[in-house]
Amino acid sequence: MPTASIYAERFHAQGLSGPPAQNPAAVAERLLAVQGQDPRGARLAVRARSEGLTAADVDRALSEERSLLITWLNRGTLHLVRSEDYPWLQALTTPPLHTSCARRLRQEGVPAEQGERAVKTIERALAKEGPLTRQQLRERLDSAGVPTAGQALIHLLFLAAVQGVAVRGPMVGKDHAYVLVRDWLGRQPKVDRDAALAELARRYLVGHAPADDRDLARWAGLPLRDARAGLEAISSELVERKDGLVYLAATPPVAEVPGPRLLGAFDPLLLGWTSRERVLGPHTHLVTMNGIFRPFSLVKGRAAGTWRLNRGKVTLEPLGPVSKAATAALAADATDVERFMSSA
Repeated sequence: MPTASIYAERFHAQGLSGPPAQNPAAVAERLLAVQGQDPRGARLAVRARSEGLTAADVDRALSEERSLLITWLNRGTLHLVRSEDYPWLQALTTPPLHTSCARRLRQEGVPAEQGERAVKTIERALAKEGPLTRQQLRERLDSAGVPTAGQALIHLLFLAAVQGVAVRGPMVGKDHAYVLVRDWLGRQPKVDRDAALAELARRYLVGHAPADDRDLARWAGLPLRDARAGLEAISSELVERKDGLVYLAATPPVAEVPGPRLLGAFDPLLLGWTSRERVLGPHTHLVTMNGIFRPFSLVKGRAAGTWRLNRGKVTLEPLGPVSKAATAALAADATDVERFMSSA
């Protein structure tokens, strides 16, 4: 298990200590990809690493600035990324997802030919009418005779995403709408895979160092050989520690434990390495058996409680004794969560 000093360095790499980010895209640049299947959680990941922003600022980056988007990438999971990082991340991390997507569609009663028909239907609808919400795309697919019952719809949208046809771009009211990649982002450049692996390794370490090849492989959802190839490609930029972990020579680690704060569901702090044991300690229930990562409070670099936001108000639920100073700091951070989310 990584030591306390290693985690202090990772907290800083994650942007949880040190100077706060100035805008949502800066958070995504540092972390490279923020797990995004929980819309509130992705926005709260930005809040925890910035200052003075609101959820509306994240939505503006998605809708007006087009600097951010959400799509299926690493590990076959929705991620919030910078639009300029989309081309090479999509080319690098989605090829392994095609087989699992086809299998899941068969399980939902959608044969391969129907899947391809669905992608063409989605492409035509978005070209003619986009942006469109998930419910609007369901209606278009139903009209085309493509099965959407159960989990079929989400896997059809997944298929369109891994084929590079569509992404989640702007907010339409409270819904995150889909757009055509070519319309929303323009013509996509050809990606050199070797260069992309090198960039993946470099950018991963910016937000996760110190780390090793297994950490990178798990986070990216790529084979270990690819993680090693990426790190080898930038070996001249790396410093290897005695424990085998590496970091970028240009950005040596800073060990700094953040003050007490609230982190949202699926926070990147729990998703970036092979082990999250030191942060969670005995509180492993914060990550449930069905893959749900609960919001939690962080005190002295450890999970100290859970929290929830209901009707605009945060309720804190400590998991054990917390000092008066930490309790006051968490209460202040809860007020900031309420401020941040009030624009959503």
